[in-house]
Amino acid sequence: MLVESIKRGERLDGCVSVVTLLEFLRGVPDRERGGVKELLEGAFCVIGVDNDVVETYCRIYRDLRERGEPMRDADLLIGATAIAKGLKLATLNVRHYERLRRYGLELWEI
Repeated sequence: MLVESIKRGERLDGCVSVVTLLEFLRGVPDRERGGVKELLEGAFCVIGVDNDVVETYCRIYRDLRERGEPMRDADLLIGATAIAKGLKLATLNVRHYERLRRYGLELWEI
């Protein structure tokens, strides 16, 4: 359903982190990547890494490290982006992000 909506050129109600965009595009063959990137950028607003995201990431990273609860950098950046921008994070894998709830992350399981 999501892919079909994107192919029709529909703008979807939501944003993605630039990290999510990178994770998705790295699996796309070189010859198709440009077109797929355009489709995704047309369907979603893409949120980059700004000072708010950097500060949020660093604060949470340090706290998780002190707790002995390491997290993949990509997942932490995606979560920090949602927290810094006050957005809900839609995910198929709530377990990856569950511990970020204590920092204000709202999760939406899809």
